[in-house]
Amino acid sequence: QSQLVESGGGLVQPGGSLRLSCTASGFTLGNFAVAWFRQAPGKEREGVACINSIAGAKAYAASVKGRFTISRDNAKNTVTLQMNNLKVEDSAVYFCAPECPTAWGAPIKWNKWSQGTQVTVDS
Repeated sequence: QSQLVESGGGLVQPGGSLRLSCTASGFTLGNFAVAWFRQAPGKEREGVACINSIAGAKAYAASVKGRFTISRDNAKNTVTLQMNNLKVEDSAVYFCAPECPTAWGAPIKWNKWSQGTQVTVDS
């Protein structure tokens, strides 16, 4: 079955940076749009960044725009989320999916969510 694995999470101070990776197995990630989502305790999963498959157009949620950058390396079958100037409110488990929502907050069909990678921003 198709699978995505997230990595790169950890503990970082406010204002710091972290780089997350999303690597696919069983399929070619470059053929799909890819989105990063996050979920904090007691909250619903929310989309934060998206990159399209062909044109490479990018979209970001207002809460992360200007601080996060999504990119892809098709040779490595990987999509990366570079997170700069991290804030405490960015703390969450981060997930990726080979589908972007039509709008932030809208559902997607993908349901093979992995364990994600934990990002904790704290002094």
